[in-house]
Amino acid sequence: MESRTELTKRLKTFFDRQRLAVLSTQKRNRPYASLVAFAVTDDFKSFVFATPRTTRKYANIMASSRAALLIDNRSNRASDFRKAMAVTAVGTVRELRKSPRNRLIRLYTDKHSHLKDFVKSPTCAVMCLEAETLHIVDRFQHVIELHLDR
Repeated sequence: MESRTELTKRLKTFFDRQRLAVLSTQKRNRPYASLVAFAVTDDFKSFVFATPRTTRKYANIMASSRAALLIDNRSNRASDFRKAMAVTAVGTVRELRKSPRNRLIRLYTDKHSHLKDFVKSPTCAVMCLEAETLHIVDRFQHVIELHLDR
């Protein structure tokens, strides 16, 4: 059995290596999924992503702030059933106030430096999913549910 410290180290490495996630939102009971670039804090409580305010994902979040992010490391091979890991972060999304001192926005632009101009755009919203739970699946159906204290 893996200790909490070992799991934390493994998750840190996993999130550092992955650049994209699938964001799941809904509006009026109609689900929607979007690919987003993300960054996460070391405590795994804040997942940051950016989107234009004209997108369906933004409208969905404004209608219902509950969302999930799926991050995985699949390679699209049969070996993924034994080796791939997927983490779903479930929580509430809020828009971040843009400020040069906002540590979450800096975290995002440090990981995705090619998106700095995009983030600076007045039409861009930088969002934060405040995770309550992480659902970790690896080794083909080995499931861990990690509750994050707020």
